[in-house]
Amino acid sequence: MTATIAAVQTLPVSLPVHPGLVVRGARGVHDRSDFLLVRVVTSDDVVGYGEVSGTPLWSGEDGASADHFIRDLLAPALVGRPLTPVGALETLMDRLLAGNPFTKAGVATALWDAHARTLGVPLAVALGGPYRDQVPIKLSLSGDGPGLDQVHATAHALGFRAFKVKVGLGVTADLARVARARQLAGPDAFLGVDANGGWSRADAARAVVGLVEHGIRFVEQPVASTDLPGLGALRGRGIPVVADEAVFGLADLVALLRAEAADCVSLYVGKSGGPGRAVAMGQLAGAFGVETLLGSNGEFGIGAAAQLHVACALPTLSEFPSDIIGAHYYAQDILAHPLDSDGMTVRLGGEPGLGVVPRPDLVGAFR
Repeated sequence: MTATIAAVQTLPVSLPVHPGLVVRGARGVHDRSDFLLVRVVTSDDVVGYGEVSGTPLWSGEDGASADHFIRDLLAPALVGRPLTPVGALETLMDRLLAGNPFTKAGVATALWDAHARTLGVPLAVALGGPYRDQVPIKLSLSGDGPGLDQVHATAHALGFRAFKVKVGLGVTADLARVARARQLAGPDAFLGVDANGGWSRADAARAVVGLVEHGIRFVEQPVASTDLPGLGALRGRGIPVVADEAVFGLADLVALLRAEAADCVSLYVGKSGGPGRAVAMGQLAGAFGVETLLGSNGEFGIGAAAQLHVACALPTLSEFPSDIIGAHYYAQDILAHPLDSDGMTVRLGGEPGLGVVPRPDLVGAFR
């Protein structure tokens, strides 16, 4: 008999970012995250976990809004329904709640985790993989002067050797920051930039000329998320263009592909609405010759594990390092056992589902 959903529970968790890794970019300062953990329990007593990594300034979602929608709207509709197919439950959530992809992704991740644990296989296998068992990663560098130096020193001590520099705050200052980052990282280190949509078309064109001399490997979201023509106009100028804020769900991806506006797409489990949909979006992008990497909204350990399994389940993945940084980014870890990561790569284990669980003190606090 197919297992049914017995309970959907939540737990608010707030963590400060590692003080040496605070991100300062065109969309503001990210120094702490107020997220929501999700737990699904099945009629067979299988437990799956998910994470809502919402940031109001960027996604319009946060732990409080997610807790309300999950407890008062989604959970009552899901409890008692068969666990599979998970896609049918995702469709049900879409009918009940417009938008809010990060909230629904938190629930969807827990459902997929429970499904994979029921099968006794890693989530990457349930999603159609794995095509690889490790993923290269990078970390953001931001700030100026001693602040930038400190972030790099902290990241280097954690093992990171690949980086992206936060720009979009004024071309002159941006280029000076990139020049300093190149000095710090070394002439052969992987270095990209992320403008978070902070440049105008004219500023982006001027910045790209200056970035070429610093050996920058990609420029991420150089112009506004709605400006697909402006994004596409920067292609072919010596630095590949990565779309991030321009692509949330499938409709955004289709529009981007039609406009031929990017060389690579930064996929998020949260933006996509869950791990299954993230893999489907990556497959579609790959069919059109557009690479993908896993981007970050500062996920905790559960979200980082979901990123890892999605990255390993994608048939093709960009050589650009992904942003699976949950094992390093916060002052503490929410996981009982951290992901296997040394700052240069994060590695997939063979355990069922996501392969991770929250710390015991957190497990006992779900409601």
